[in-house]
Amino acid sequence: MKKSLLSVASIILLACLSFTGVTNAATATKAQPVTTPAVESTAPAGKAPVAQADTVNINSATVEELQKSLKGIGKVKAQAIVDYRTANGPFTSVDQLLEVKGIGKGTLDKNRDRISL
Repeated sequence: MKKSLLSVASIILLACLSFTGVTNAATATKAQPVTTPAVESTAPAGKAPVAQADTVNINSATVEELQKSLKGIGKVKAQAIVDYRTANGPFTSVDQLLEVKGIGKGTLDKNRDRISL
């Protein structure tokens, strides 16, 4: 009786190990790291690259867009930017924002990477 019980236990153990080995082998082949191909951003010839999503075009943005996108720019300064652009035409340089009343070098430096023309 002991021998037959031991034989049955051995067979069950071997069967479990066999199935475990099969599932681990299957899992090992499936569990390869997923890599996504690098996407190169190339603009078609004759077109400028699109500005980043987190930048704001100071030549076309509304007061609300300027307020939302730029650090340290509230409603009054955003309106001053729009008023300056209306009176003087489009900005030709980001540094031209220094000519807007209430915008200093510190504010410009905080936002330089958020601004597009």
